[in-house]
Amino acid sequence: MGQMIYWLRHRTAYGYAQTVDLAAHLLHLKPRALPGQRVLSARLICMPAPDHHTETHDHFGNAATRLFLVAPHTSFEVTAESLVEVDFGPPPPTAETPPWEAVAALAQGAETADFLLATPHVPLLAEATAYARMSFPPGRPVLEGLLELNQRMRRDFVFQAGVTSITTPIAEVLRERRGVCQDFTQVMLAALRGLGLPARYVSGYVRTRPPPGQARRRGADQSHAWVSAWMGPDHGWVQLDPTNGIVVRDEHVILAWGRDFSDISPLRGVLLGGGDHRLTVNVDLEPDNER
Repeated sequence: MGQMIYWLRHRTAYGYAQTVDLAAHLLHLKPRALPGQRVLSARLICMPAPDHHTETHDHFGNAATRLFLVAPHTSFEVTAESLVEVDFGPPPPTAETPPWEAVAALAQGAETADFLLATPHVPLLAEATAYARMSFPPGRPVLEGLLELNQRMRRDFVFQAGVTSITTPIAEVLRERRGVCQDFTQVMLAALRGLGLPARYVSGYVRTRPPPGQARRRGADQSHAWVSAWMGPDHGWVQLDPTNGIVVRDEHVILAWGRDFSDISPLRGVLLGGGDHRLTVNVDLEPDNER
């Protein structure tokens, strides 16, 4: 399809059983500006309006918003609306990328070191490394192995909402072979990092309605997640969506990236009061000319 302009709307609403007397929230809800993605507009609408509002960037360079509410409230709603132009371009020919072992040997630099580490959500498991190794025989060009692993995960894992949660260990996902995009992404991260290949967790969105004649993408109508993998200093990063078995080109919008989900949760907070809560999330990502 090439260059696309998308309208994005992400609404998050909390209803609390008891009054919240004080709240501090950290938001990753503004798309990231980077080569291949231009943020034409972005705004946050909050109800109730925050008493203090700070725009900043986190350790990974993602846009981050800090909100403080000091007035008592029993509900909190944030709607993020953005207009984003995307065109990430194709990856290089696979044969032009270096052997994966050469990439692993170079992967200790400042740009990549964070994305080699184990984290609480992405431990380095022998079974995950073994799963990846089937796609990375000795001397194979790194992108060839990455593409095969991405396709294998699409074939081997069943997309099924409701069988996992954000606390489900990836060992269980590997064993049961079912879950959602967050699960598949973190399995692939563990698999690649186990081989010494840097890989980062990318949060964002995938187009809600597919182009005419194409199958609906898994993970639409909610936040999406995928993998960005390093191919060495000459070729940089390639984005792979194991939930759909595709290379990210023009159907995705990048929100943020980190080591795992916990680095870039769209909205997290610390509350005084509140008790139990209800959460509702609605996402739309549509071509701007189809609205």
